[in-house]
Amino acid sequence: MERIKIADPFIDEEVEQLVLQVLRSKRLVSGALVERFENELARYLSVKHVVALSSGTAALHLAFEALNVEGKEVVTSAFTFPASANAILYARAKPVFADIELETYNIDPASVEERVSEECVAIEPVHLYGHSAKMDDILSIAKRKGLFVVEDAAQAIGSTFRQSYVGTLGNVGCFSTYATKNLHTIEGGFVATQDAQIAKKVSMLRNHGQESKYTQLELGYNYRMTEVQAAIGLPQIKRLEELIELRRRNARLLNEGLEGIDGIVTPIEKKWSRHVYHQYTIRVEPEKLGITRDKLAAKLLEKGIETSVHYPLPVYLQPYYVKRFGYKKGMCPNSELASQSVLSLPVHPSLKQEEIERIVNAIKEIVGHH
Repeated sequence: MERIKIADPFIDEEVEQLVLQVLRSKRLVSGALVERFENELARYLSVKHVVALSSGTAALHLAFEALNVEGKEVVTSAFTFPASANAILYARAKPVFADIELETYNIDPASVEERVSEECVAIEPVHLYGHSAKMDDILSIAKRKGLFVVEDAAQAIGSTFRQSYVGTLGNVGCFSTYATKNLHTIEGGFVATQDAQIAKKVSMLRNHGQESKYTQLELGYNYRMTEVQAAIGLPQIKRLEELIELRRRNARLLNEGLEGIDGIVTPIEKKWSRHVYHQYTIRVEPEKLGITRDKLAAKLLEKGIETSVHYPLPVYLQPYYVKRFGYKKGMCPNSELASQSVLSLPVHPSLKQEEIERIVNAIKEIVGHH
């Protein structure tokens, strides 16, 4: 039986043709297609400025550089991919870790409030798995304390908080277009902002700090997006809503299929957010289910179903962070619980209904649920 993959990057004939056109043109580095990509994303998100970059990590790094956070603290989520915190370190600032709410796996505003010190200059909420963080509370804290808000929307393009797209609510939004994302360019990312000065600074820093060709004003980086990457991403923008709706349908079918299994907590969508399901992540309660998360994952793989753990460690318990800062267990209990119990199931747009049924039936068979 064919394996059901955890991710299946979107590539259709239009993408292939556009990539071929770029290759044949031999104009391969940042040019007209990258500019079009930026303009179409700005239109989609209703922001004034989008700057395309080589990765989502580069987007976060340059956002913090543009805001000049050096020597200060930035509060971010303990439960995320390490790039969220690494980018703060790249900008010579210190990440301070807040705990999450278990319902959405997003940063808990109450924990943020506790972690904001005199040295703090910014909050970096992460819209994990494609569901918005509680942005009204985050923005309220930021306003009261005079802090910047850098949204890590790497996994959440198209997700909304109330009527606005995530990544457009703070000072700057940072997105990833890595191969598995809802909109991908194999590798890549971009910054979205209403602030012309931030956009100008990020644009300069992505190209070696040059104001114009061979005139360098600052120490910059090589974080440019190529024309080939833009060619892969451009056709997906007009199909993004369709692809998101397929993910949402798949998530709905999974929710219905897994409903009533004691010991599996399915993802929820708050009424104030649109979940775009970059990941469909369940939480396993082994004492109720009778099997651990890792055993369930292993048995599903035996049945040809790939799963993944996003993420097996809170960032502060990553060996590098323990070594550098001396962090210990117990700092963010919800993040630690999530790291031991979350499991992502396939939800990508190319899943067929019979494959979703296969996933559901396999889980029921493994846990003895009829």
